[in-house]
Amino acid sequence: MIKAMKFRLTRSILCAVGAACVALGSTAQADEWPEDNIRLVVPYSAGGTTDLLSRKVADLLQRELNTVIVENRPGAGSTVATGQLARGGRGSDHMLLMASPGHTIGAAIYPNLRYDPVEDFVFVRNVINIPNVMVVPGDSPYNTVAEFVEAAREQELSFSSPGIGSSIHMSGELFKNLTKSNLVHVPFRGSGEALPALLAGDVDVAFENMPTVYPHIQSGKLKALAVTTPNESEFLPGVPAMQKAGEGYGLENYETSAWFGLIAHKSFPEDGLVTLQKALDTMMSGEDFQKFLPQFGAVAGTEAGDDFRKFVQDELAKWSEVAEQANLKR
Repeated sequence: MIKAMKFRLTRSILCAVGAACVALGSTAQADEWPEDNIRLVVPYSAGGTTDLLSRKVADLLQRELNTVIVENRPGAGSTVATGQLARGGRGSDHMLLMASPGHTIGAAIYPNLRYDPVEDFVFVRNVINIPNVMVVPGDSPYNTVAEFVEAAREQELSFSSPGIGSSIHMSGELFKNLTKSNLVHVPFRGSGEALPALLAGDVDVAFENMPTVYPHIQSGKLKALAVTTPNESEFLPGVPAMQKAGEGYGLENYETSAWFGLIAHKSFPEDGLVTLQKALDTMMSGEDFQKFLPQFGAVAGTEAGDDFRKFVQDELAKWSEVAEQANLKR
């Protein structure tokens, strides 16, 4: 009888320990990030390039994680949404921002923002890079970067952009500074106005995002003189990289692109960051993501974590200098 009592007692203890382990396991599993829906904030209006890319990333990323809800919060060149994220608060451990060149350009033009574009954030990963393209009208007399620079040093030429402070505008200002050319900026209210002006020859050149001008390059209505990334683009074979095309004209270190990456508030949980980066690795190596990139003439980003943070710091330094030289600081 004593043996039977010992057996029943031992079995009770084992059951209790087992139940406790199950409960602990369930609690740990329930607390794993993300326990809630993820909000991906787009700091621009719906329908633009950043919005379209963000919605595709959200769709693919939620296959690896919880539901990803896209929210558009436009305003002041992306600084409204970025400032809101910087303040943190409730829900910030499930909130991401699709950052782009506006993140650093906005901070370069408005140095007195109420947030630090580097210190107030965690840099998750650069996801997509899209080259800018130096394009001239199809009937332009200029066929190379060298020819264009020579002419722009002798006479006043114009370059268009969809607005002051856009990556397209700043790419032109950087080109102007490095080549010491007589370029005049002509801003428009969006690409819907800037592109027709370029096609009509009302301006001499633009440094547009590839998706905007690609079909017009293919049709011959525009001529591509160079891509603004260090290497040629597989989508524009035969078009040189700016650094090579502009050798001897101050462009040996010229580099710009439209980059799109995920950042979070500085309090973002460490386990969430690890989980998110693993999910992004899986997403970006997947067939659907790889098939999506050519639609924008894009390539996958390579920087993550500290490398992405350093990339953003370098971008901020570059655009701060350009903003200073172009008298754009506010």
